[in-house]
Amino acid sequence: MSTDPAAELPFFYGSISRSEAEQHLKLAGMADGLFLLRQCLRSLGGYVLSLVWNLEFYHYPIEKQLSDTYCIAGSIPHCGPAELCEFYSKDPDGLACALKKPCLRSSDTPIRPSVFDSLKENMLREYVKQTWNLEGEAMEQAIISQAPQLEKLIATTAHEKMSWYHGKIPRRESERLLYCGAQPDGKFLIRDREEPGTFALSVMYGRSIYHYQILQDKLGKYSMPEGSKFDTIWQLVEYLKIKPDGMVTILADACVNRAAGMIPSLPATRRTGPNSYTPPPRVVTVKEVTPVPADDALPMDCIGFNPYHNPNDIKKFNIQRNQLFIDEVELGSGNFGCVKKGVLAADKRQLDVAIKVLKSDNEKLMKEEMMREAEIMHQLNNPFIVRMLGLCNAESLMLVMEMAASGPLNKFLSSNKDTVLVEEIVNLMHQVSMGMKYLEEKNFVHRDLAARNVLLVNRKFAKISDFGLSKALGAENEYYKQGSNHDPSVPKPKSL
Repeated sequence: MSTDPAAELPFFYGSISRSEAEQHLKLAGMADGLFLLRQCLRSLGGYVLSLVWNLEFYHYPIEKQLSDTYCIAGSIPHCGPAELCEFYSKDPDGLACALKKPCLRSSDTPIRPSVFDSLKENMLREYVKQTWNLEGEAMEQAIISQAPQLEKLIATTAHEKMSWYHGKIPRRESERLLYCGAQPDGKFLIRDREEPGTFALSVMYGRSIYHYQILQDKLGKYSMPEGSKFDTIWQLVEYLKIKPDGMVTILADACVNRAAGMIPSLPATRRTGPNSYTPPPRVVTVKEVTPVPADDALPMDCIGFNPYHNPNDIKKFNIQRNQLFIDEVELGSGNFGCVKKGVLAADKRQLDVAIKVLKSDNEKLMKEEMMREAEIMHQLNNPFIVRMLGLCNAESLMLVMEMAASGPLNKFLSSNKDTVLVEEIVNLMHQVSMGMKYLEEKNFVHRDLAARNVLLVNRKFAKISDFGLSKALGAENEYYKQGSNHDPSVPKPKSL
């Protein structure tokens, strides 16, 4: 049984991602006006129209209205997705161009169901049976006549049937479960928080566990603070499997709830309509901290905490010169040369980067030092450490690193001493400590940790930088001694 009005359209692909839609359009020739339709991951019953014009991709969300009509924002409503596509084939009405040629599914490309699609038929029957005490033909007739309304109602609690949902368990229990068995990056679970309508997403990365709050706004939309909004929890989870949306990593393996399989509850307070009332959730500001026991409270429990950078971004040791675009803007300078802003072209994306450029004076010695720094940084992969993306050996030797646009911590504290909050400083200190913990676990000694060598992505996220004095501990357990910068007044440590 399918109630999706787009199911009969030969250019409807179901629950595919944006990148998959673009791949289908590429394979079909990239002609102007080529288009397809796919499910929208953010709104229930909605779609996305993916269109090609001038070798560019355009993606237009189609929302399902309360009147069961469909429309692109700012345009007129239509009674169904087929009628909407027919309209835009005659009049672009704000689109990049009119729809000219459908990108048809091949015979071996079935419509991809969403996670909810694979569950909803059994859930509908169980709900009708338990709520209305119907069976057999009466049940089927009730489902047929009420399917759209019932699907929307059940979708809001479908997460309770998912293997990653663990209900109301304590924070410490979620960490115990994640540490059980294999511990791959992206292993995750969802749990209820004390405040009604809010959840916590717990995810593992680098054998550390990060907790993110999921809030519900007055319209019933779910999101992480400053993140994208979704109609349901399971839609948010599916999206985070594709994009990290500010998290430390994308979601991967579910931490399975062995007790899962219960029929989702459908409390009346979750229903919406003119005769129902849902109390609005309490407005939470980013300065508040998750209510956890005092001995369990950590800076990462703050709502605003989102470790920066996706660790799955491109990282190559050798970068070609034609991939780099260097700006004349200088971010800093030193004995080795200077650091400039730049852009790295990689995998059809452009990343803002910082480029450490070697100057020609005493080039051989400086090159050895920069190569040593590159060898160290290339081995490190942690959200709280500036990552090296690669080396480029062209007119000068260049060390390409990820950008931390807000500059060094010491300058930030100096220029914001009247406005910076204690909570922000504690958060940054904790992140630096997490980065140093990672270095210790990797048997690295930094040797020059100072506020000037902590760079800020923004006022919430810090990264340790400058590994010119660092060394991996060898058999003799000595620090690395860089002769040109060694202070003779400081005794040379022989061992740890």
